[in-house]
Amino acid sequence: MVQSFWITKYCRFARKVWLIKMRIIFVRHGEPDYKNDTLTEKGKRESNLLSERISKCEVTDFYCSPLGRAKATALPTLEKTGRSAETLEWTQEFFYPIDDPVTGRHGVPWDLVPSFWSGDPLMLSQEDWVKAEIMRQNSDIPQKRDEVFRNLDKLVEKYGYVRDHNFYRAVGKKPVFITSTTSPDNVEQVRHPSGSEKEPVIVIFCHLGAICMMLSHLINIPFPLLAHGFFLPPTSLTILATEERWDNEAYFRVQSMGDVHHLLAGGEPVAQAGYFASPFQS
Repeated sequence: MVQSFWITKYCRFARKVWLIKMRIIFVRHGEPDYKNDTLTEKGKRESNLLSERISKCEVTDFYCSPLGRAKATALPTLEKTGRSAETLEWTQEFFYPIDDPVTGRHGVPWDLVPSFWSGDPLMLSQEDWVKAEIMRQNSDIPQKRDEVFRNLDKLVEKYGYVRDHNFYRAVGKKPVFITSTTSPDNVEQVRHPSGSEKEPVIVIFCHLGAICMMLSHLINIPFPLLAHGFFLPPTSLTILATEERWDNEAYFRVQSMGDVHHLLAGGEPVAQAGYFASPFQS
């Protein structure tokens, strides 16, 4: 019933767009000059190396946060490719400040000490982390979280994917059934079906917290776990693709997270911005 409803509702749209799968590449901005909302000289070098990498990809659409450091990161890539990026206001940094009762810090609603946040069951809940006492300090947090989720769903719907509870449906596509990644003898790889259209690839230049917030929705992991458990270095790539192996069901799966091959290959050290340890430099 659900599948029939969505296909009926979007049949006109689906006839126009026949997609194979979708890839999302999140790019964190380069090393930031937060005071002036731009990049440091190192951040500019990082963004130039990034442009060499991204310009080799067949990108369907570019998107960018409205903040200066994200725009400055996108600029070398856009100039090199002769493209433009659509500004998405809701991809700006998730900066709705709280007062940390342990450290006294006033700022982003993460970077909390482990003994404070990890023992709170609400902070481990996909839905209810916004109800934790520290998050209730700022009434914008639940509202802005939901705003990001709604707008993200509208964006992926543009490419033919409609949210159905905790996964997505690839509307109007021929059902596919793949039971495993290899043949029964575990040797020969299964040949995945392909079509005549190229898969859509979108690149979103934004911020560490914003990326973690979007990931939390796409793969149903509580935001505090992502924000505290993963470091996304400046100009790193976090790459997801829809796995579509059963009927018209699609689920975004992370292929790589915080990838900085372009920096290491270019001899540029990984920046520490947003990290409380020394980044691995190999």
